[in-house]
Amino acid sequence: MNPSRVAAIVLRQIYLYRGSPVRLLPMIAWVTIDIVLWGFITRYLNTVTGARFNFVPAILGAVLLWDFLTRVMQGVTTAFFEDVWSRNFLNIFATPLKVSEYLSGLVITAIGTSLVGLLAMLVLASGLFGLSFVSYGLALIPFVLVLFLTGIALGVFGASIVLRLGPASEWLIWPIPSILSPFVGVFYPLSTLPRWMQAVSRLLAPSYVFEGMRAIVAGKGPAPGLLALSCGMAVGYIVLACLTFTLVYRHAIRTGLIARYSAESVG
Repeated sequence: MNPSRVAAIVLRQIYLYRGSPVRLLPMIAWVTIDIVLWGFITRYLNTVTGARFNFVPAILGAVLLWDFLTRVMQGVTTAFFEDVWSRNFLNIFATPLKVSEYLSGLVITAIGTSLVGLLAMLVLASGLFGLSFVSYGLALIPFVLVLFLTGIALGVFGASIVLRLGPASEWLIWPIPSILSPFVGVFYPLSTLPRWMQAVSRLLAPSYVFEGMRAIVAGKGPAPGLLALSCGMAVGYIVLACLTFTLVYRHAIRTGLIARYSAESVG
């Protein structure tokens, strides 16, 4: 892997944001809306239930963590879609650039964009609603790591779908976090789900994250075994997603679809 080629992919994204600052707005606008909306909902729930339970870390914290995963995924897919919208694939892969270098550039871009969104969420959640993750200390790191790795895997997998089916299929990618959220128990314990949904939840690493976070909020310690399992699952997701993208890319090269990448479909 050539670091200079990876840096070139990242630099291209930097130039895009520098040339069009309005691209920075979605990184902050949507997370602001989510944090403010759910923050006032949790504040209202605290007033009607009294001091029996604090909904701020339970609900607003869950919103923040799930939004973080979503921003990581969208950081990868949006960087990829920039090449979709500009029909730039033929130019990129006519160079000696490797698939691993291209994906590494997308991942580094996602790290930068997701950190911007995470910082905005933390400032709003702590400044307006008093949510602080500092009290949880180092216990929070593995949870965030699992969500980050899962978001990367979802972004790469979504990019492979669009590369295979064409630009119009990007509308299949945006709803993925919303589709997964009922199964991972962002706002409720997995025990409330029917059995068939619980079976699906066991295959999703974020479900262990939110179960673990609820245990910590309730005063219990995290389960190291489940955390290790979820980390292993997230790493496996990335391996499978990268393998899928590589196979789709090779198919597109072998069949000539990469040269006939149209605005609607390459099916």
